[in-house]
Amino acid sequence: MVKAVVAGAGGGIGQPLSLLLKLSPYVTELALYDVVGAPGVATDLSHISTPAVVTGYLPADDGMKKAFLDADIILIPAGIPRKPGMTRDDLFKINAGIVRDLVTAAALYAPKAFLLVISNPVNSTVPIAAEVLKKHGVFDPAKLFGITTLDLVRAETFTARLAGGCPAEYKVPVIGGHSGDTIVPLISKATPAVSFSTEKLEALVKRIQFGGDEVVQAKEGKGSATLSMAHAGFRFAESVLKAVKTGSPVTENAFVYLPGIPGGSELQAAVGVDFFSSTIEIGPSGTTKVLDTLAGITEYEQGLLKVAVEGLKPNIAKGVDFIVSAEAK
Repeated sequence: MVKAVVAGAGGGIGQPLSLLLKLSPYVTELALYDVVGAPGVATDLSHISTPAVVTGYLPADDGMKKAFLDADIILIPAGIPRKPGMTRDDLFKINAGIVRDLVTAAALYAPKAFLLVISNPVNSTVPIAAEVLKKHGVFDPAKLFGITTLDLVRAETFTARLAGGCPAEYKVPVIGGHSGDTIVPLISKATPAVSFSTEKLEALVKRIQFGGDEVVQAKEGKGSATLSMAHAGFRFAESVLKAVKTGSPVTENAFVYLPGIPGGSELQAAVGVDFFSSTIEIGPSGTTKVLDTLAGITEYEQGLLKVAVEGLKPNIAKGVDFIVSAEAK
């Protein structure tokens, strides 16, 4: 029996993400929570002929507690989307409080659950989640993930298109963070291998880094990346659920707390930040290892990494300070 929760299920990411989870053979119970719309989404999904039993909850009548109670995996896409001219950092003031409250519920009602944070800005919301979990004495670094999978999805798709191949056949590791130039695509480590001119490589990297802006502009201010983000969130969640079900480790990329994971301290020493997106190995109990993704990167990628780390430092500090300074008052 696996209980999955989508917090923010009525939104642009939450609805397609909930649909994908309803279709998953690994999910037996799907609890949807939001401030509006969750019961309607749940009723709609409940008509689909797959095993997962779907329920929807609103804040009234202890809805958050009922939704989160004894969950095995919690996905948090809740928050406002980006609008034209808005950076992920601009989202912080609103989304930080939303994530804090949802992670508090996770700490109270499902302290052993895998926690997948999708809400932007991930570079700051994941540190917020870590501080909330620490406050409640239930922080397990192996079970907290910032979902950066969309960066990999874009890297695979854009690289394959440029190389004239099929995106499903490509793997491209992406490290760093999850906004703009904190995103570092390691094109040199793509499989199958690719080779581009300097001009094409730089354009490809920029498109991967700022792919979110491309969607915001195309939607003319009426939304951001929702369908592709739902796919990316589900892809990561299914990897976690597969590891739990089969007992066999899976390899993914995520924004994690490095000091708490085997191999993480070495990467932390190399990059100088506590939170970082890297290739990780996930087993039935969570992240078991941070893999070395820095060995053999090119001089160009080293330059990208340096810029990314400088961008990550204030992002991470802002998230930590949001909780720590509030506690000090």
